[in-house]
Amino acid sequence: MATGTEPQMNSGGVREGTRAAIAAPHLRTDRWWLAPAATAAGLLAFVVYSTWRAFANADYYAAPYVSPFYSPCLAENCVPMRAGPNWEIFGSWWGLSPALLILIFPLGFRLTCYYYRKAYYRGFWASPPACAVAEPHKKYTGETRFPLILQNIHRYFFYAALPVAGILTYDTVLAFRDENYEWGHMGLGTLVFLVNIVLIWAYTFSCHSCRHIVGGKLKHFSKHPVRYRLWQWVGRLNARHMLLAWTSLVSVALADFYVYLVASGAFDDPRLF
Repeated sequence: MATGTEPQMNSGGVREGTRAAIAAPHLRTDRWWLAPAATAAGLLAFVVYSTWRAFANADYYAAPYVSPFYSPCLAENCVPMRAGPNWEIFGSWWGLSPALLILIFPLGFRLTCYYYRKAYYRGFWASPPACAVAEPHKKYTGETRFPLILQNIHRYFFYAALPVAGILTYDTVLAFRDENYEWGHMGLGTLVFLVNIVLIWAYTFSCHSCRHIVGGKLKHFSKHPVRYRLWQWVGRLNARHMLLAWTSLVSVALADFYVYLVASGAFDDPRLF
């Protein structure tokens, strides 16, 4: 007796003959496309903005603030920053924006992040576009071939992200100076930098690799109480990994934009004390 679910050999992928022969592409009745569309729009907006700012090579320092996109500044063509993170590791031969030397590390960390992989796989590649929605691709190879096999170096980008976050913390400490480099002052930019660095560290520690490094490969938590406590703490952050990924992405862009406004003269940094 025909049931309507007999296997049919056709186009491949999720339409393989071993699957139920359901004609509809999906059975969802909600607006499932809103989430991947909003995700793609948000990521695209950040890519466009960060690309513009990274190649601009201008308006990234206004004492005492340095844009997180340009810190540390590793080229000889960096704007001088008094006691700031400018180390002339690359000589005069580097003529491009110094942001390109450092952004590869936080960018690689986010690009290989488990949450961001899910976000742009769904938003840009529709792989799959949403839960219970068939993807249009006929083949699925996972992350076993180039370039997606490079996702497996996420842990090493995590290691690289730690010193970058440490330098941004140093930048935040320097933000407690005024434009004349006198200590004991605070402006609106200081608050912007404080919020940003808290979110940066929260996102970094919420990383799945961090959770595994802290508590992985342990057979008995009872024998490692310190690591167990750390694993629990990181686990609580990990439960909010998506939220921290977005809020830290927005905060780092806002911190850069704030420095841009002050450095370009479009806005005067209000001094709180």
